[in-house]
Amino acid sequence: MKPIYFLFTLLLFASVQTVFSNSDKDKELKEKKAKDKEFGMEIGYAVKAVNLDGSVDEGEWDDTEVISGFVQQIPNEGMPANQNTEVRVKYDEDFLYIAATLYQNAQEGYVISSLKRDFRFYENDAFAVTLGPYDDGNNGFMFAVNPYNIQMEGLIFNGDRVSDVWDNKWYSSVKRFDDRWEVEMAIPFKTLRFTEGSDYWRVNFLRNDRKNFERSSWVPVPLNQRIQGIAFSGYLNWDEPLKKPGANIAVIPYIAGNGAKDYRSEEGVSSGAAAGFDAKVALSPSMNLDLTFNPDFSTVEVDQQQTNLNRFELFFPERRQFFLENADLFGDFGFSSIRPFFSRRIGIATDSMGRSSNNRILYGARLNGNVGDNTRVGLLNMQTDTEDAVGYPGQNYTVATAQRKVFSRSNIAAIFVNRQTTGSVAEPGRDIANYNRVVGLDYNLASADNKWTGKFFYHQSFSPDVTGDSKSHASHLSYNTKKWIVRWNHEYVGENYNAEVGFVPRSSYWRFEPSMMYRLVSNSSKIFQQTFQLAYDVYTDESFGLKTDERMTFAYRLYFKNTSTLQFRVFNEYVYLFSPFDPTRTGGEQLAAGTDYSYTRTGLTYSSDSRKLFNYSSTVYAGEYFNGERLFVNTNINYRFQPYGNISLFAEYNKIDMPDPYNDASLWLVGPKMDVSFTDKLFLSTFVQYNSQIDNVNINTRFQWRFKPVSDLFVVFTDNYHPESLQIKNRALILKLTYWINV
Repeated sequence: MKPIYFLFTLLLFASVQTVFSNSDKDKELKEKKAKDKEFGMEIGYAVKAVNLDGSVDEGEWDDTEVISGFVQQIPNEGMPANQNTEVRVKYDEDFLYIAATLYQNAQEGYVISSLKRDFRFYENDAFAVTLGPYDDGNNGFMFAVNPYNIQMEGLIFNGDRVSDVWDNKWYSSVKRFDDRWEVEMAIPFKTLRFTEGSDYWRVNFLRNDRKNFERSSWVPVPLNQRIQGIAFSGYLNWDEPLKKPGANIAVIPYIAGNGAKDYRSEEGVSSGAAAGFDAKVALSPSMNLDLTFNPDFSTVEVDQQQTNLNRFELFFPERRQFFLENADLFGDFGFSSIRPFFSRRIGIATDSMGRSSNNRILYGARLNGNVGDNTRVGLLNMQTDTEDAVGYPGQNYTVATAQRKVFSRSNIAAIFVNRQTTGSVAEPGRDIANYNRVVGLDYNLASADNKWTGKFFYHQSFSPDVTGDSKSHASHLSYNTKKWIVRWNHEYVGENYNAEVGFVPRSSYWRFEPSMMYRLVSNSSKIFQQTFQLAYDVYTDESFGLKTDERMTFAYRLYFKNTSTLQFRVFNEYVYLFSPFDPTRTGGEQLAAGTDYSYTRTGLTYSSDSRKLFNYSSTVYAGEYFNGERLFVNTNINYRFQPYGNISLFAEYNKIDMPDPYNDASLWLVGPKMDVSFTDKLFLSTFVQYNSQIDNVNINTRFQWRFKPVSDLFVVFTDNYHPESLQIKNRALILKLTYWINV
């Protein structure tokens, strides 16, 4: 690494952090005391348990403080909300109770995506509470309900990002009236993570009035921030320190069966069955142990396919439930393109021929949580099976992490990742001592008002017989105000940096990426805001002697108050090819290694009013592409028959014209989808995907019955066909039953 760049980055971060370094504990307590006067609420003990029936007018709420006076975030930041909201809170030994009255003319109707759990808060009429039990300004919980009593819960991490794939037990009830809707929530303390003896938590109450394009909250949140940001919270003051809840153990057993047939071979129907369990053990109110034995990681949710015109690996997110709670504590190290740990690698093995497929996981354990208010720790270990028939040696995976809060909201985090071969197969040349390790240190910057955010990290990998440059490092700094967003980013990945259990699609490069955006909020009755963005992104080799990739971007975005948007973008790109590459990825003649190309594209995107039952969006890009031309069209059409579901169509078309002797291509990716919510417990989803690049039609149908909280029956049927003849390739049926048992 060039010393001057390392020194520059350290000085940049040090100078920014100095501004906030005087935020010691005494100052934080003084700020809390001052904020309590306006945004502090006293919570009292409920002598009698709340009867959860959705009616707030009953006498059980008469003795509780009423919180109101919500303030708009959009469209008119800082102004009183046009629709009144009233909130009440109390607790007992087992539950935190929240009641809210949301005034709204029911004759205007509501915006509801479906009756399915974990709806998108920003796209629905909804009420939510955010809780920050650790008062670190970064981590917390979000619970939301819409007017049809559909629930959404998520873990808040990095200050304002929400992972809504986290599922847990809590209870709610809603009643709708002509002029309002009322909600009661009961959140078990066993569901939450907190420090025993806490005398206050951070809290905010949020309302999304999607129908009237208004988002408001109890504690004001600036327009340039996400409304669920924990940094913008009041205080929930307990009348006495919180005690440790009772025993908190949950066992989630499963049984699964499957049958499959490959019609391209002479083999008959293959079938299988499995059983196993997950367990969640609360060692303390702030520390959780997850166990899994013989987990069934055959996902019941299908990935959306992508047309791949990239020279590097595509990213598909983790969907397996075991890895999802507190996933940021393990998976948020590095950057999105330099991840030292990517859980989707576990359970995937490669044989001696370089072929990859699923590898059975025998067992796993994961410890995660807080040690006090300011320290988080995580430890994960998983073991896969040795499968001689397909040449897969067993692997053991270990990940250890720790995160310590510094200053007001920043933290320092460390990670250790180890993959170790533990078994051998009857094949010559298989190394039973093979391993791969990564150690790293991350510094995450977050100012008290969230205007300054950033990250700096340094990681090192270790593999047998590998010497030389095996490090990676990067920095990101963002300054976000109501008018300006200015960002700086640098990345470096050494030639021999190898994170086998991570996601690092390219190596041996430097990257620099400055950008700036100006936001202009309008007083117009139709236009909400406009943004103007300039961005520059360049890759070079390790010695800065060769520019390998470059992109310059100008973008203009127009946001309307009816929720529609219009965007115009211009790109100028430069690419140097290190190896031969077919720009169509259709197996044709390849462009020669050592050649370079510069080309320009322009694009236009329009999204219609998403509140309407029928809505759509479309993107068109056209221009040069390597030494040819490319037209890209992407369209999404959606019809919402609320509240029972959606019918949608996704279509993507790439037309690539190249000079002789290179291939032209017309690539289609088409995906009609139907989601039906018969009730709030019974769902059917059918997803058809046609991908001309891989010459395949996939049909995936999934039935889900949530017969009890966090307990499901899944039936999944999937087919793959040849597009031209519709001759079947293979077919599979999966049945899976999970049941949550509190011990």
